[in-house]
Amino acid sequence: MSTNSIPVSLSGYDLINTPRLNKGTAFSDQERDLFDLHGLLPPHVGTLDQQIQRRLQALRNQSTPFDKYTLLRDLQDTNETLFYGLLLRNIEETLPIVYTPTVGEGCQRFSEIWRRPRGLFLSYPNRDRMERILSHPRYDGVKCIVVSDGERILGLGDQGAGGMGIPIGKMALYTALGGIHPESCLPILLDVGTDNQERLDDPIYIGWRQRRVRGPEYDAFVDVFVQAVKNRWPHVLLQWEDFAGSNAARLLARYRDELCTFNDDIQGTAAVATATLLSAITVTGTPLEQQRIVVVGFGTAGIGIADLLVQLMRERGVSEGVTEHDARRCFYAIDLHGLVVEGGKDVRPEQLPFARSRSEIQNWQVSGGDIGLLEVVRNARPTVLIGVSGQKGVFGEDAVREMARHVERPVIFPLSNPTSRSEATPQDLMDWTEGRALIGTGSPFEPVTVDGKKVHIDQTNNSYIFPGLALGIVASKARRVTDTMIMAAAKELAENVPTKKDKSASLLPPVSDSRKLSRLIAEAVGKRAIQDGQAGVADQSELLREIAANVWEPVYVPYERVSRH
Repeated sequence: MSTNSIPVSLSGYDLINTPRLNKGTAFSDQERDLFDLHGLLPPHVGTLDQQIQRRLQALRNQSTPFDKYTLLRDLQDTNETLFYGLLLRNIEETLPIVYTPTVGEGCQRFSEIWRRPRGLFLSYPNRDRMERILSHPRYDGVKCIVVSDGERILGLGDQGAGGMGIPIGKMALYTALGGIHPESCLPILLDVGTDNQERLDDPIYIGWRQRRVRGPEYDAFVDVFVQAVKNRWPHVLLQWEDFAGSNAARLLARYRDELCTFNDDIQGTAAVATATLLSAITVTGTPLEQQRIVVVGFGTAGIGIADLLVQLMRERGVSEGVTEHDARRCFYAIDLHGLVVEGGKDVRPEQLPFARSRSEIQNWQVSGGDIGLLEVVRNARPTVLIGVSGQKGVFGEDAVREMARHVERPVIFPLSNPTSRSEATPQDLMDWTEGRALIGTGSPFEPVTVDGKKVHIDQTNNSYIFPGLALGIVASKARRVTDTMIMAAAKELAENVPTKKDKSASLLPPVSDSRKLSRLIAEAVGKRAIQDGQAGVADQSELLREIAANVWEPVYVPYERVSRH
């Protein structure tokens, strides 16, 4: 048997209906003979290029982003090689469809379009069947899992079983941007019910139609899942995704020393925000430890960003004696009750390190009650404004104009997505700052107009980080994911930003460079895993070989027929 061919035991309808093996019209005449495909396919023998062109035309003929999302989901469930070939060659066009912002509507309307199994729905009534479900041989090749419980989907809240759209979308980017083989990727939805009444009342809702399980029962269910995963795949990478703030940090802290795991909402968001901020301060020239940073929405994502920046400030400010206390004083955290202050309303333990003392704000000019964004801007005069609040329009005109009065190049990152939840639109931010703002957004926006010219807006998207991070973890055979590995990913992205060479350039590289970037990030993460003593590879040479071995290209490979054993 040729080393360049794949042994296949399926034939006829079974082969065509297997997404990872189906080639559609690209099956050769010889393969049609071998696998009993004559008559099931039209006589034309095509190529992957022709198929991509045909599907791209069909995609562009769809009238709405959701229709395009539906078409691509159907294609993924029909022919994975064609799906990934189309994505990879048209990533700028397709990324906003398979990921933010369109994936949000995909989750809200998931029950309308569910047709074929992809990934696993592990529901609460099936908790005693968990190990049996995971044990099927079809999952033998799994190396990485993205799991969600659907409670906090983007900024859209509880979508129940519809939240499966997020693990599916994330895993698609593991492959499209990171190159990880589709067979290595398993999306999982933990269905513990939903408190979304609209879903519960929907007659076509596909999830478990009960209120969310919470408290000890929820924790026990998650623990059954984690232990089953550890037993099935002792070296798997587990990525937590879109869990509610009350659970996200808690579950990461509980399990990060038990298996190889990270939370993209906390750590991936922090890494890409840090890299984008480093790019922005390359333009402004103000050192990181001299920034005054307001974070609006101080939950898990906001705290994650602040923690990683504090770590970096301490590294960079060693010679100046920057302490952790000094670094934390650079931040002004705002939550539902305004500025986070000691003794304030509902201040959580994890927020306390960033809480302002009463003495620090005793001379502030405030109107009384909660201290909102405008009052924080007036008194603290921030250089950086970061939003992870999920609240549309929370960056008001008065606050942004006030910020721009005191800062030549205000750095403003409305990171909430989808687009409908963005803290401000880039056009408004440019209008309110006379075109001086340096902007990064969570979702993609059209170019803005500044002085009659079109200006590109960078999407500060986790997809710059997590595919390369995952590839580095898998290739290095890491046992755990350390904070320094996350930092290595952020630093490597920051080393490859366009502003390094041209201060007038975009803050982030073009998305079309994502595969190249992912490999660079994977190398940096893998090297750090070796340095941290967490790697299963011996040295950098072995790491590079493993990275190359784990990168899959979406091309058709010849098949040779073998009998079933």
